[in-house]
Amino acid sequence: MLQLAIGSLILSLIHVIVPHHWLPLALLAKSEKWNKKQTIQLALIVSFAHVLSTIILGVFIGIIGHEASLKMGEFTEWFAPLLLTLFGIIYISLGQHDHHHDDVKIKIHSFSKIVFTMAMAMFFSPCLEIETFYFTAGTYGWQGIWTVSAIYLIITLLGITILTLSGKKTMERFNLHFLEHYEKKITGVILILLGILSYFVKF
Repeated sequence: MLQLAIGSLILSLIHVIVPHHWLPLALLAKSEKWNKKQTIQLALIVSFAHVLSTIILGVFIGIIGHEASLKMGEFTEWFAPLLLTLFGIIYISLGQHDHHHDDVKIKIHSFSKIVFTMAMAMFFSPCLEIETFYFTAGTYGWQGIWTVSAIYLIITLLGITILTLSGKKTMERFNLHFLEHYEKKITGVILILLGILSYFVKF
């Protein structure tokens, strides 16, 4: 159990550092000029969706078996990157409104939609690496499964939230004036690139 807990902790820490998980959130928060509270809400909701699907798949592996989990894994391999890429394309089109004074209203009403879209993308992108620990955790019964799940939940929620906030602050410090007019388009392009990269490179 101790080895299982330590292994889960290390893998969770490595997993949460990957930019694929927190960089899109930091970019969106920066581009939309969301405050700290909104940024935290975004990070917590999206990271929880990611954790939830990972835990569900982990329990699914323990109960039904490896073959069934592989079929679900094949689906998540293309769906989440596709959703992220499509969202990037939509975000580029929103860049046409960058100079409009009513853009503030668009931001207010789009917050929940953006959070929902990103949560969906992360829900259908579970951490397949941590799933290997569920095979071992299953030998300890529900105690092992809940141990892996709890460690992964805490590390992921805290890690993604902290990195999203720090990433947003870092980008704000180095904000270049000439980039402000193209902020949404740049964000959209980066989201598309991350979506394509996440398809070919498994995190």
